[in-house]
Amino acid sequence: MNIYTTDKIRNVVLLGHGGCGKTSLVEAMAYVSGLTTRIGKITDGNTISDYDKEEIKRKFSITTSVVPLIWQDCKINLLDAPGYFDFVGEAEEAVSAADAAIIVVSGKAGVEVGTQKAWDLCEKYKLPRMFFVSEMDVDHASFRQVVQDLTDLYGKKIAPFYQPIRENEKFVGYINVCKMAGRRFTDIGKREECEIPEYSRENLAICREALLDAVAETSDEFMERYFNGEEFTFSEIRAAMKFNVCDGTVIPVSMGSSTELRNIHNLMNDIVELFPSPDKKSCNGINMKTNEIFEANYDFSKAKSAYVFKTIVDPFIGKYSLIKVSSGVIKSDDTLYNQDKDAEEKLNKLYIMQGNKPIETTELHAGDIGAIGKLANTKTGDTLSTKAAPIVFGRTEISKPYTYMRYKAKNKGDEDKISQALAKMMEEDLTLKNVNDSENRQTLLYGMGDQHLDVVVSKLEEKFKVSVELSKPKVAFRETLKKKADVDSKYKKQSGGHGQYGHVKMTFEPSGDLETPYVFEQIVVGGAVPKNYFPAVEKGIQESVLKGPLAGYPVVGVKAVLYDGSYHPVDSSEMAFKTAASQAFKKGFMDAGPVLLEPIVTMTVTVPDKYTGDVMGDLNKRRGRVLGMNPIAGGKQEVVADVPMTEIFGYSTDLRSMTGGSGEFSYEFARYEQAPADVQAKEVAARASETAE
Repeated sequence: MNIYTTDKIRNVVLLGHGGCGKTSLVEAMAYVSGLTTRIGKITDGNTISDYDKEEIKRKFSITTSVVPLIWQDCKINLLDAPGYFDFVGEAEEAVSAADAAIIVVSGKAGVEVGTQKAWDLCEKYKLPRMFFVSEMDVDHASFRQVVQDLTDLYGKKIAPFYQPIRENEKFVGYINVCKMAGRRFTDIGKREECEIPEYSRENLAICREALLDAVAETSDEFMERYFNGEEFTFSEIRAAMKFNVCDGTVIPVSMGSSTELRNIHNLMNDIVELFPSPDKKSCNGINMKTNEIFEANYDFSKAKSAYVFKTIVDPFIGKYSLIKVSSGVIKSDDTLYNQDKDAEEKLNKLYIMQGNKPIETTELHAGDIGAIGKLANTKTGDTLSTKAAPIVFGRTEISKPYTYMRYKAKNKGDEDKISQALAKMMEEDLTLKNVNDSENRQTLLYGMGDQHLDVVVSKLEEKFKVSVELSKPKVAFRETLKKKADVDSKYKKQSGGHGQYGHVKMTFEPSGDLETPYVFEQIVVGGAVPKNYFPAVEKGIQESVLKGPLAGYPVVGVKAVLYDGSYHPVDSSEMAFKTAASQAFKKGFMDAGPVLLEPIVTMTVTVPDKYTGDVMGDLNKRRGRVLGMNPIAGGKQEVVADVPMTEIFGYSTDLRSMTGGSGEFSYEFARYEQAPADVQAKEVAARASETAE
């Protein structure tokens, strides 16, 4: 592939609801641009961007892939991002590397939750964007309805560029709304002029008005002319579009058919003409040597720097670090410095990724996207630069996983292999976490949702040949007491020679501090228990609180007071007093009104207004206490509630089904609270049966 300078590069991410046609659009663009000679189909499992076995099996995108196309002497780096919410981390990585976005909307399904989430992501990263309404060849696809819904959501900045011409339920041409001219398809990428059909004029008037509204909104002068009834020329409309698409004040709406390759050429023309090259975007890091801001701004004349926005780790094709060059020109024989890891990395080869196919290249200019193979120390989020000018860019904000399951190896002895495989997968997927919960003797797998964890299990089996089974995780309860108990405990053993003798009288009561396991005090008088045995008594308590007598959970909030006892001048030992204290604790704890404490999390749920009642009702069913509601931008509510941790298992799936996928949640541990009697009884019984096994 030729070398392209910054002004000839367009980095475009494809976003949208799962199943709206992003991958099919990539295939159509690849074919029309001449990259491929056949159109891959998702159903056949032969598309460029869905190359992973899991993607082929499930027939949807799981990871972001890069497909570079050449059009009008420009290089368009297409980033095909997954639309399903469980793989949002991939979309966030793709958006961080893009300079513009195409939000794909199915003409049949219309505007969906994923469409709005894609818009929110573009807003967060301030990306210029356009909508592409796909599946215009399908019966009942309605471009007019999609434009109407988008205008209702996002206002007058929505500007339809084209309007479909349909005859006998077939998509046969389009009207260029800017030129007010009809075009009929003759062949792939070819069309001829035609009359605007009479039946299209009413919808055309609506589209034209929406387009002119959007243009008029771009300047006071245009607004005045518009109100005076003046017409804008085609060149004025196009010039206004280029400027205003870049600053996000106009959002074009295009349309077409990926399967019939209709209107794809216009979409690519618009990408080249209307979307900005990388050098139109600012990009700042910090020079760690001078502590000054480094304005990289995708300027090829500045010191070399690049940001690693994604990592591919595959047992078959190896490890590739996907980079976006932030400044300078990176060459295949460069030695780059990773300030984050304080390590130098020698590049042996530089690649351009075409799906999973690496193509060697000699250099990458500022703003371009490429890949480096087998970097030893570099991970996603790191910056590569030179040792003379060590730069660090801010890391991409990736969503935090809150759905988790317990996992176990199906085959004994596979634990190490599983751990290594997960480490590789976590390099690739920043929304995946492997946590060792030693307290409950379980290992936990965190992901963005049940589907995400299901894919991880499948990948472990397929790629790494290890099997795990998922189950419901245990929750870390605590034990404490509510009353006071007085205990007299004697440990006496005679077995020839020296015996064992330890005798303690102790009280146990609540300390009032649930953060600390225990408080130990002694008020022994008259040397009933010699001082040198006090540490042994405390050691007995210290060991006992690790596993409480009620259900085997750690104990908190106990005050233990040693007030009397006795000793034997020959048979007493530290061991005997430790044992006596331990026995005293078990008896005293069970006599002092023992209770289980359950962990409580503070949960924040963000949902559109219309779902607030459903969400609050569901939280009540989960024994949650709603603490408050805060209205936030975009007609949404933030519901804050305290919920017992035992009740949030499966919440991700329930929230999605309740809100059609539009709800989001996060939580953090708040405190421990006494568990209700029924929860306590159930938990104690469960632990008893576990111990019996």
